[in-house]
Amino acid sequence: MMHPLVSNNIEAIAYGSIARGDVSEDSDIDVFLPRPPTATIIETTLERHNVAFAEREIVQATPSYVAKGYIYVDERRSYSFPLVDMRTVELEFYSFAGSVNARQIDGGVRVPGVDKHLMFIEPTARGHVEFSVTGREGVVAKDLGISATTVLDRVRTLRRRDRIGRTGVFIKRTLAPEESFGEVFQQLSMDRPAVRRRLRA
Repeated sequence: MMHPLVSNNIEAIAYGSIARGDVSEDSDIDVFLPRPPTATIIETTLERHNVAFAEREIVQATPSYVAKGYIYVDERRSYSFPLVDMRTVELEFYSFAGSVNARQIDGGVRVPGVDKHLMFIEPTARGHVEFSVTGREGVVAKDLGISATTVLDRVRTLRRRDRIGRTGVFIKRTLAPEESFGEVFQQLSMDRPAVRRRLRA
């Protein structure tokens, strides 16, 4: 999934269990483009390498969070990219979860990260060791090379999700085949004041 992008000099990472190594047959695979070119270039690059799109969406989880474009290949495989500049805490989410580039994937490299149960996963030669993030947020931040603010933010988010479950997202807009990410996002920013505010953030 990453090679078509990398061959066109587009930075791409895979994150989560596939990067940490605690992956299963049911794991989703999301390739993220942290500093993408235009959505049109992304789509053209993938199409040139015969990547078929099952669905395209714009998703903004909360009014204050970055809006992202999603290109779904199937139920468990997708590409995603920000539609506005990301804040540090948003970028560091991927390091929190564990992320690898194409070269690391090809080399079988696994990296530490935190799973959705707030367990820190440390890869070893024959598997991994794990410990709870709770009470060790500072250690986790240091080990992952990210800010303690990011770790605390993710801990709050995941604990809230455990307590009340997943809530609806602020925006989830499926694109028709003839629509482009650019035009739909522009329309959303005109219609939704919160989207416009995030553009200025």
